[in-house]
Amino acid sequence: MNGSAVNSTDVWPLPVGVKTRAGNITVRMRASPCWVSLSAPMLLTVLLGWLDHATSWEISWFIFYAFPIILAVWWSGVSGGMAVAIVSGGVWWVANIQSNPYTTQMGYAWATINREFYFCVLVFAVNAVRSKQDADAAHIRMLEERRQLELDIIQVSEHEQQRIGQDLHDGLCQQLAAIGCAVHALAEELHSQQLPAAHDAALVVESVQQAVADARDLARGIFPVHVDDSGFSAALKELAGNTSRLTGVSIVIQESGEIQIDSPKVAMHLYRIAQEAVANAVRHGRAREIVIALDQRGDVLELRLEDDGVGMVTDKTSALTGMGLRTMRYRAQSVGATFEITPRSVGGTCVCCRLRLPAQAASGQTAESAHS
Repeated sequence: MNGSAVNSTDVWPLPVGVKTRAGNITVRMRASPCWVSLSAPMLLTVLLGWLDHATSWEISWFIFYAFPIILAVWWSGVSGGMAVAIVSGGVWWVANIQSNPYTTQMGYAWATINREFYFCVLVFAVNAVRSKQDADAAHIRMLEERRQLELDIIQVSEHEQQRIGQDLHDGLCQQLAAIGCAVHALAEELHSQQLPAAHDAALVVESVQQAVADARDLARGIFPVHVDDSGFSAALKELAGNTSRLTGVSIVIQESGEIQIDSPKVAMHLYRIAQEAVANAVRHGRAREIVIALDQRGDVLELRLEDDGVGMVTDKTSALTGMGLRTMRYRAQSVGATFEITPRSVGGTCVCCRLRLPAQAASGQTAESAHS
């Protein structure tokens, strides 16, 4: 009885609006003074007593006294529930004192004690259910707050990376380029005068040009502004080219047609996943060859990275248990994609991310493939 009364929404699902209104009433009642939250249960108890008295003992309303007790516990806790339970026992005593079938006062008193015991047990049972629900609600709120915090951290990190990348591109790169022009002019002046320092000036020009190239590569890695402008595929190709040039690792791009991702947020997260996976393969997997496959089948976009490195490592210092893997997983979850990392049968590691595209984008890609 008590379980079904308390968790009736689990047995007979209610509309969302009804659940919301019930939850709002509970919040208001728990925040109100005790006498306000106990008013309705007390009035309901008195009404049940009047019905019990009017129908005599042959039609008993005893079991329905559980409803005001449940409301009192749900709104006011154990103390309020115990108060209504005691009042319910007294109301039942008064309502049936003239029409009860007991032949002795002792028998009637014993029946009242039994009912009071049932009411008290009901109070603690309902309070246990309430405590469990409150604990579950608090746990859900904690998980929601934690997820929001993780999302905020990712957004702040992304914003800072964009800011640093933009500053590098617009500040340091431009200053180095200006210095390079000045040094180049100086080198030509020294060369025209056939001075020995012309050779040293030429070496300085080459060093400044290399510094400019490195700074631009660094800025593009931190803030790949081209993801939105030139497309996700172009961003991956540039990532592969820069990484191969700097590390000597062979990186092959395989894609089925031109992949277009309309959402800059989704494109950025997928790019960061690929960037982190490539970095892990080079730094931790010691890979010599990496294959980045980009494929779209229907409305599902698959980004897969395979390397020929040493494979998965499970120690606490590895990338699989560190911040890199957790960040990749969270980035995939934040855009509604699935993420998995598995060892390859021939050695190495496979990182796979699958994303279901919106219907409009998927239909456009299908139409383009059919036309081509």
